Amino acid sequence: MITIQWAYSLAGLMFGAFAILSALDRANRKRFGNAAFWGLMALSLLAGSWLGDFVNGLLVLALAAIAGFGLMGRGVPATTSEGERLTLAHQLGNRLFLPALIIPAVALAGTLAYKYTPLGAQGWIEPQRETYLFLCLGALAALAVLFAWLKPPAAAPLQEGRRLIDAIGWAAVLPQMLAALGVVFAAAGVGDVIGGAARAVIPEGNVFLTLLVFALGMVLFTMIMGNAFAAFPVMAAAIAVPLLIQADHGNPAVIGAIGMLVGFCGTLMTPMAANFNVVPAALLELKDRNGVIKAQVGTALPLLAVNILLIYFLAF
Repeated sequence: MITIQWAYSLAGLMFGAFAILSALDRANRKRFGNAAFWGLMALSLLAGSWLGDFVNGLLVLALAAIAGFGLMGRGVPATTSEGERLTLAHQLGNRLFLPALIIPAVALAGTLAYKYTPLGAQGWIEPQRETYLFLCLGALAALAVLFAWLKPPAAAPLQEGRRLIDAIGWAAVLPQMLAALGVVFAAAGVGDVIGGAARAVIPEGNVFLTLLVFALGMVLFTMIMGNAFAAFPVMAAAIAVPLLIQADHGNPAVIGAIGMLVGFCGTLMTPMAANFNVVPAALLELKDRNGVIKAQVGTALPLLAVNILLIYFLAF
């Protein structure tokens, strides 16, 4: 059976390649910091299931130390120059986006085929992991198309990947870290404390007010922790499950799906979502570090209101 570990292993091999290429990059004064960081990421993905909680915890602390002490720096990969990339862009135009579209197309088609055709009855893929694995298959298919079409050097995908990952830096793993933090908060009972406080102030049976507290809590926790995936376990345990779903009999699918979109409205308005809001400002060399956030607030607030109304009218 193909399990989710196959996807983790594929990503781990990619990060392992980044680590090796970083270590060999003599033009980067901080090459060993980069190599250590991406090497630890590779170890986590390749062997995290066997390392145990304590060792994985040490690994996370090591990642935080490497990033926190500024031991990482942008490398100089052997890749195309900016001028060469612009020339290719002018020559190929929008056709450059075709390989990127292969990835979601394969993920969608594969998932639907596995679910609604006899293919799923074969039991080849771990249950509830089909989309993740077809997403990886889509990435490999897109890579094969690129090699057949553009015929780049064999190491080009890894060097280009390293160029992009070095530009983003440690912020690339921030979503995973923050999502894990949300699980820790939920396990520590933060959601129960918030839920108790909410029940004490919200009149029983007032669905809209309960929904409003849930939505604002999602936005607030997302802005604090930088990621809706981190906020959702806390607010689900506090309000969504015990109050909106169990007490008020709301539709779990609607509350869960649109509830995440509510959290993403907070993502648009916080510098803690560094990979979304700070990194683009740095890559675009904006004078205002918060320029991306300021541009997004006008979208985030109306979208928040719309999502709240959608949950209210579709879930109850």
